[in-house]
Amino acid sequence: MKKIVFVLITTLSLSACGTFDRVKRIGKAPELTPIENPSNVYGRKPVIMPMPTMARENDTSNSLWRTGARTFFNDQRAQQIGDILTVSIQIEDKAKIQNSTERTRTSGEDSDLTNFFGLEKHLGGINPASLTSLGSSSSNKGEGTVDRSESIDLTVAAVVTQVLPNGNMVIAGRQEVRINHEVRELLVSGVVRPEDIASDNVVEHTQIAEARISYGGRGTISDVQNPRYGQELFDIFFPF
Repeated sequence: MKKIVFVLITTLSLSACGTFDRVKRIGKAPELTPIENPSNVYGRKPVIMPMPTMARENDTSNSLWRTGARTFFNDQRAQQIGDILTVSIQIEDKAKIQNSTERTRTSGEDSDLTNFFGLEKHLGGINPASLTSLGSSSSNKGEGTVDRSESIDLTVAAVVTQVLPNGNMVIAGRQEVRINHEVRELLVSGVVRPEDIASDNVVEHTQIAEARISYGGRGTISDVQNPRYGQELFDIFFPF
């Protein structure tokens, strides 16, 4: 009981803080997030992944061809920490699932006693065969349908925040657009291979390993679309 009271007090306190913040923003547009270190978009923890054994490079200090170089000319694609590349996000997802389950079970048990420890005469005319008779029946029917369709076509610039020992790069990018008191926010991060970056310095989202893509909004429209705090609390604690 104490835990439930504590959760209620904590939830109400957080809700009150959020409510006061919204009251202070009445008549004002949502504030944009200050520009910060892109590596902090999804936390400060660096990415650590299994690395292959690196082959020893030959001395090419006097050679026109540099080991790992793609051309004789300067490569404009992102390759170092702080470089910028473009991420193309084109998602066309569709899923349709339909499940139906129906189960029925009936069972019965009858002792069919003919004697009751020799006490049949003291049962007041009760037939021992009718002393116990058990039966049960149960039925279950469930149906579920999923019909989902998503379409996203976005482009965002990301910054190289880390270069792994095998040459793969960790990238992170954020884009915020504010229109009529509504902020649309796009976040992207992941690990890319240098060879997957096209000559125009663009990488597809399907070529990003451990990709984290978030697209949402905050502002007056988003506030109307979200349920009230009391409704969310009711949905959590109401058992039926």
